[in-house]
Amino acid sequence: MTTALRRYPVLIALCIAALFMVVPFLIVLINAVKSPAEYSEHGPLSLPKGLYLDGLKDFWQRVDYGQKLFNSVLISGSVAVLAAVLSVLNAYAIGIGRIRGRTWVLAFFVLANMLPQEALVYPIYYLSKQVGLYDTRLSVIIVFTVIQAAFGTYLLSSVLGQFPREIIEAARIDGANKWQVLWRIVVPVSRPTIGVLLVFFFIWTWNEFLLPLVMLISNDNQTVSVALGVLQGQRLMDATMTNAAALLGVLPAIVFFLVFQRTLTRGIAVGAVK
Repeated sequence: MTTALRRYPVLIALCIAALFMVVPFLIVLINAVKSPAEYSEHGPLSLPKGLYLDGLKDFWQRVDYGQKLFNSVLISGSVAVLAAVLSVLNAYAIGIGRIRGRTWVLAFFVLANMLPQEALVYPIYYLSKQVGLYDTRLSVIIVFTVIQAAFGTYLLSSVLGQFPREIIEAARIDGANKWQVLWRIVVPVSRPTIGVLLVFFFIWTWNEFLLPLVMLISNDNQTVSVALGVLQGQRLMDATMTNAAALLGVLPAIVFFLVFQRTLTRGIAVGAVK
């Protein structure tokens, strides 16, 4: 009985936190389907009398949202997969291979992950100009793959550092080489953690703004977040279109999160059990 009573404050706190997260999204959703006149007359908290979809249509056409969505999905998906693969390879060498100077290598990855993007803008801009990758989606994919892999390497190295050595030794006795140990033993066992990294890498890259704003100046290469910022800076949107833009900007990331929610939950649960 005492244990059950202790859980109620935690449950209440979680419900309040959930409300703080859900209510702003609901307000944006309501105002996205509300006409500008209705918004001006009744304010942002009133319920719409009908569905006004012109704001969504106008924003979609004005920024060529379909192209921006394709760019964001391509960049975020590529970064998630490539950064996860690179993190696995690095962590396998550091956590299981036990390379020399392991502590200093991990410290370097932590430092690289802590660097502010403002400090990286000019070097990345200059290098991309020199190699002919400026204003290409490939340049952004390469940059964010390295940035996200720094965090992934640090996390996976800690996980693989605790990997049972007996399993690896048994595989080597059976004749497995290093690549077979990695892809047939280490990766399947670490799949929940890798799945969590994939989800995080996709969402983090989707929300990036500064580097894509600097690196992608062509309209055909811009991402959703850059299109939102550029259009709002031009002050061409009313309140309804602003909410429609916010809704279309965050909705794909929410859908992706909901689709892979089970993967994320399973990975966190496995980490907690370990």
